Amino acid sequence: MITILALIIAYLLGSIPVGYLIVRWKEGADVREVGSGATGATNVMRKAGKTAGMVTLGLDVVKGFVAVMLAHWLTGSGWIMTWAVAAAAVITVIGHIFPLWLGFRAGKGVATGLGVFLAVAPWAVLCSLAVFLIVIKKTRYMSLGSIVAAVVTPLLAWLWYGVIFPRSDLTQILTALCAVVLLIIAKHIANIRRLIAGTESKLGAAH
Repeated sequence: MITILALIIAYLLGSIPVGYLIVRWKEGADVREVGSGATGATNVMRKAGKTAGMVTLGLDVVKGFVAVMLAHWLTGSGWIMTWAVAAAAVITVIGHIFPLWLGFRAGKGVATGLGVFLAVAPWAVLCSLAVFLIVIKKTRYMSLGSIVAAVVTPLLAWLWYGVIFPRSDLTQILTALCAVVLLIIAKHIANIRRLIAGTESKLGAAH
């Protein structure tokens, strides 16, 4: 029962539509009807400004991190990544992408995924953030930076926790990370197609 409770809480936390609520409060609009149609920080920024976008980013990261930490606490796993906590990590991102409150249509999972990554493999995330910033600086494509950073995170986690400082829960860590990465990539299929076609919007460009 405790595991089920942890999974339910993970979904509910992940499904809090931060970007939607901020834009609805600030602009009286539905952020899903503008730009990319997502509720994430980038689209919120387009509609409600940089401050609103940064607040959305921060809160989406926090809810991902807190959901995993709560799963650890509720299941009594300590710092070990059990299968229950790994499932909670994935379900948190699923909640963000498919929230019950918005008809299962919301964000793309990047910021909430970042929060989950921070809880699961913090040292790998620090390195992947550097990759993200380099890609953004070179290309100005937020979507490309997000995708590349997400993809390298499991690789960095394997290097850190599988080679440098081996952990007994490496399989659970990598399973959670890879599942979240697949969700993020799936939600970026349209972006990938636009990147290939050269029609993807660059950071700071009018949308």
